[in-house]
Amino acid sequence: MIRSTTIVRLNDKLPLAASTDDSQDQSDLAKYTTEEKEIIRKLNGTSEPRASIESGPYNHHYLIANGLIYITICEKSYPRKLAFTYLDELDREFINSYGHRIDQPDLRPFAFINFDNFIQKTKRVYEDSRTSVNLDKLNSELQDVTRVMTKNIEDLLYRGDSLDRMTNLSSSLRAESSKYRKAAKQINFDAMIRQYAPVVGASLIFVFLVYWIFLR
Repeated sequence: MIRSTTIVRLNDKLPLAASTDDSQDQSDLAKYTTEEKEIIRKLNGTSEPRASIESGPYNHHYLIANGLIYITICEKSYPRKLAFTYLDELDREFINSYGHRIDQPDLRPFAFINFDNFIQKTKRVYEDSRTSVNLDKLNSELQDVTRVMTKNIEDLLYRGDSLDRMTNLSSSLRAESSKYRKAAKQINFDAMIRQYAPVVGASLIFVFLVYWIFLR
């Protein structure tokens, strides 16, 4: 189940729209909405464009697109693919409706609160996605999320981990560098074998002939 959704401007963290699940007591979400604010505070232009942050019974999923942060709190059992497809759909509609206004410097917090109507309608569709009709409708839109960064909330908030792309990039470069070093060593070894094998072979033949002719 999707429990809450927030849309925030990336550069100054101005909240533009939000929606929560009114059918349940929100007191159990207080801790997680606080975490959400901390996650938003950490995001910037170099952050991963989409990621999942695990926290107890919930996951925070966020999407950075068009200078905005779309972030939702979902129950852990809710499929990540649906969560990110849901956020992508919100982005398309929000930009289509308000894209020409989102950069205005005089916007007030929650200037587009009426967008909650679309969020609620879309959320109902995605929460009902286990029915065969809606699954058929959504399957064509489901994206591959195998490369979406997944973090634990403790790592992110309390151990100082980063959501920057440079973190993943540097790790990837280190892994690639190690792989290429090993490959280079193998290539150098093979080249040495090719270079010296004929000399060693000729030397062994010469030694054998000397032994056979003079020392046998």
